[in-house]
Amino acid sequence: MTSIDVQELTKDYGATRAVDRVTFSVGPGRVTGFLGPNGAGKSTTMRLVLGLDRPTSGTASIGGQPYAALADPLRHVGALLDPQAAHGARTARNHLLALAASNGLGAPRVEEVLEETGLDQVGGRRIKTFSLGMRQRLGIAAALLGDPAVVMLDEPSNGLDPEGTVWIRELMKRLAREGRTVLVSSHLMNETSSFADHLIVLGRGRLIADLSMREFLDSRSRPRVRMRTTEPARLGEALGREGYRAVQDEGGRWTVEDVRAEEIGAMIAREGIPIVELSDEQTTLEQAYLDLTAESTEFASAAPQEV
Repeated sequence: MTSIDVQELTKDYGATRAVDRVTFSVGPGRVTGFLGPNGAGKSTTMRLVLGLDRPTSGTASIGGQPYAALADPLRHVGALLDPQAAHGARTARNHLLALAASNGLGAPRVEEVLEETGLDQVGGRRIKTFSLGMRQRLGIAAALLGDPAVVMLDEPSNGLDPEGTVWIRELMKRLAREGRTVLVSSHLMNETSSFADHLIVLGRGRLIADLSMREFLDSRSRPRVRMRTTEPARLGEALGREGYRAVQDEGGRWTVEDVRAEEIGAMIAREGIPIVELSDEQTTLEQAYLDLTAESTEFASAAPQEV
């Protein structure tokens, strides 16, 4: 089984501890979102996993081996950390051909990833003429070049247009369905919620969450139901008799705390009250994330003051 395993990983830069005894595993068959405020240690951790930095202590391995011990590493791990790293004077095709040759891959594979990432028509253009979104696609093409079992992407949606955002989302989900290990760092909470199955969250260099998306949302939210009826007075009376804490807004919609729609629906059915809307109100990933990391944000904006 191919997985990313981090054990007691620590990285100091002088007096600054960027990563502080972090332990987690990223398994295959799912997309793992890697979240945290600026300065939380996400990029440093990814660099340590890829052997681009040496840890002060602890270990990071891929499939049980350090990245540096992997022969032809592109065949095992594909990574996108910096889409600007490609040499601007090279064409996209030549950039990928150089990477392929260094890892024993043939030219046909280069053409395959150019087509898969939508760059087949511009493979002969120099990279310095590429937009940010095109460079992003090229970086993803490089990550896919070796058909790796492990894929690590840092902000893969950055610079992509709406079509590109949908494409990368579906690509990550497909890679996971194929049984690959997929780790994705992102600041876009709404986007992350659309593709991630599992979440790892860092704060000030420390691990503060490692659980499924559903468990994460449930752990940061209280049950709440929203409903609307053609007979609001009857509904209000029924809710009061049953002891529910209910509030009605100006539009006539009722909100009930600490209850699920299934429970409320059964009560309403017994009362014979007509309902035109009944739904559980779910905390968003963004709300849950901000609540969790409120004390771990190193760079926070001051709240605007009233004048």
